[in-house]
Amino acid sequence: MFRGSEALAAGALTRAALRGPRYRRLLPDVYTPAALEPDLALRSRAAYVWAGNRGVLTGYSAAEMLSAACAPAGAPAELALPGTHPKAPPGVLIRQVTLARDERRTYQGVELTTPVRTAYDLARRCSLAEAVVAVDALAGRFGFAPKEVLGLARRYRGARRTLRLPEVVALAEPLAASAMESRLRLVLVLGGLPRPAVQYRVPDRRAHVVASVDLAYPEQLIAIEYEGADHFAGHRVVRDVHRYTRLVDLGWRVYRYTADDVYQRPARMVAEITRALRHPR
Repeated sequence: MFRGSEALAAGALTRAALRGPRYRRLLPDVYTPAALEPDLALRSRAAYVWAGNRGVLTGYSAAEMLSAACAPAGAPAELALPGTHPKAPPGVLIRQVTLARDERRTYQGVELTTPVRTAYDLARRCSLAEAVVAVDALAGRFGFAPKEVLGLARRYRGARRTLRLPEVVALAEPLAASAMESRLRLVLVLGGLPRPAVQYRVPDRRAHVVASVDLAYPEQLIAIEYEGADHFAGHRVVRDVHRYTRLVDLGWRVYRYTADDVYQRPARMVAEITRALRHPR
C-alpha cells in the first residue's frame, strides 16, 4: 500500500501506470495492487495511510486487524484522529474519542485500540445483538473475561450507553466459534428461548466424543449448527455427512441454519426450536 503522489515523486511509477490495471485506488492518493481484495482490513490500513500514518484504528477496524472479525457487511473503516483533520472520504468514519495510553497498541505497523477497549467501544455503539457478537469475538480471540469491559465503564463513568453493558456482558459467550454462530445464538436467546450450550461435545454411549456442535440443548438431544460457505466445500461436506449421521444414530435432532435464515427468517428459527423443545424425544 502506498501514496500515489510519493511514488510519482520518487519516479517509481508513471501516472499512466498508476491509473492502469495493476493498481487499485482505495482512497484519495492511496493505492494497492489490484489483486488484493479490498476487505475491511485492507480498507482500514488505507485509512491509516490516508491520515498520514497517524491516529488510531478503532471499532470494527481494530477488531478486523486483530483477527477478531465481527463487522457486518459493508462496515466502514474507523479511525480516531485528534484535533482538526481533513474531511473523511467515503468509506472512512472519523471518531473523536479519549484513549488512555494502555488502551492502544501498535500492531503490524499501525496504531489500534486494545482488544478490551475495542470490545468496550463496540459494546456501547452497536445494537444489543451486534454488541454481544463483538464481545464474543474479541474475548474469545484474546482470552479475556467479558466482564473486563465493565472495568473500562468504571474508568469512564457517565459515558454514553454504558448502562446496558452488564446485559451485553451477561449474554456474551467467548466459546463462540464465529460471529455468525453468535448471531444465531442471539436470535434464539433474544427470541425467548433458553440459553443453549456452546461448542457442546457430544459423547456416544461409551462416553467417547463423536462430534462438537455449535449450539445444543443436551437434555433434549437437540443440536443446532450454523452452516457457512466453508461447510459446502467438498471435503467438509463429506465430513459433515458422517458427523450428522452419527448424531442422528445417537438420537439427536440436528437443525442446520444459514446466514439467510439468521438475517431473513429469525422468527421461523425460533418457532422451529420452540416446537422441538416442547416435544422432546
